[in-house]
Amino acid sequence: MDTIASLFSFITTPVSWVIVQFHSLYGAIFGPDTGWAWGLSIVSLVVLIRICLIPLFVKQIKSTRGMQALQPKMKAIQERYKSDKQRQSEEMMKLYKETGTNPLSSCLPIIAQSPFFFALYHVLSAIANGQTKGYIDKPLLESAQKAHIFGAPLAAKFLDSSDKVAALGATLTDVRIVTAVMIIMMSASQFYTQRQLMTKNVDMSVKTPFMQQQKMLMYVFPVMFAVMGINFPVGVLVYWLTTNVWTMGQQMFVIHRNPTPGSQAQSGLLERMQKHLVTHGSTRTRHQRNIIKGIASKETKDRNDAERKFITTLSKAGLVAQADGTVEKSDAAVAAEADGISLADAAPKRQQPKRQTKAKRQTGAAQAGATQTGQAQTGGAKGSEKPADAKVAEEVSEETADSSGKTSLDKSEQQDAGSKADAKPASRNARQAKAGQRKGQQRPKHPSKK
Repeated sequence: MDTIASLFSFITTPVSWVIVQFHSLYGAIFGPDTGWAWGLSIVSLVVLIRICLIPLFVKQIKSTRGMQALQPKMKAIQERYKSDKQRQSEEMMKLYKETGTNPLSSCLPIIAQSPFFFALYHVLSAIANGQTKGYIDKPLLESAQKAHIFGAPLAAKFLDSSDKVAALGATLTDVRIVTAVMIIMMSASQFYTQRQLMTKNVDMSVKTPFMQQQKMLMYVFPVMFAVMGINFPVGVLVYWLTTNVWTMGQQMFVIHRNPTPGSQAQSGLLERMQKHLVTHGSTRTRHQRNIIKGIASKETKDRNDAERKFITTLSKAGLVAQADGTVEKSDAAVAAEADGISLADAAPKRQQPKRQTKAKRQTGAAQAGATQTGQAQTGGAKGSEKPADAKVAEEVSEETADSSGKTSLDKSEQQDAGSKADAKPASRNARQAKAGQRKGQQRPKHPSKK
């Protein structure tokens, strides 16, 4: 770590000058040798650096969203040229150039503040070793060595020996407790920041490998910082914890104000906006007008579910989104207001069919069955090739033959069978009637088949 920090020694002098200036301000309030004066100087250094990096942060957001949108095309290029790596790289670079996306833009804030981070580490290491560095002269060096944050010196580390910690005027237990708590807070803030990005500000309609990669980094980064944190001085932990908290707050602000289209955060933003618009009937800020303008400029097929729901809710409330970002009353709402009625009363009501009782449904089914039977009989009669008089004579002759051929024993058996059918329990008939299992008339056989 010391070797890496020495590579950024060129920026050590500006960093030490900034810390000295803030220390002179806070030292006049809290005392020059207190941990508050030196700790707040480091926090102020972080805030100053992050303010200067805001343009890079905005560029990082745009680049991240652009990379998410390009993932399907990138995957198609990889599948198409999977056997030709050179052609694959050329097509990727061509895609980046056409869309104006830079894959390294998402890492710009981390890369930009790395020199300041290692320069601060170099300064604090020099304080721990009793060496002056940059604008930290001998009196400021002695003052910094006396400064403690909750009992831990600024230059102390988790892995320092008890002798080295005692030389700084502290105990090893205090140093390890303070550094452990700060490392846990640093890792937790990093995890929450990444989790907030994945759960609230990701377009859930696009499933790409990029999302899986981000999900993996959500767990890798906190572990990596926890392992590296045991080698950081307390002052560097203050720096890194402050920058993590700043990143978390900055991201919360961006997600609340300008979420990714199609994400859960956009749905929440549009719901808050539609409640205000339905209640007041007008936009409140220019930011809201810009959002409505962007949605109104899209065609219906290009809008996501949250945007379509937003437009539909406004329409039901009698409002229409305009191209300039404002909302106006619809023609139906104006006409209803002129008639002195509400928009819900003016809208045509859908007539629901009246529900029939069970008895009526069964009666209708029986009539339909009888109609079908009659049509079948008529069709059978029409389809016969024999004359009508021949058919009648044939049927009469068959019935006469049947009646004359039956014996008295057959008649008695028929009478017994009829009496048994009449003796069926009433409960069975009731169940059949309840279940609607009524047999219709049997379709008669064709005369030619008898």
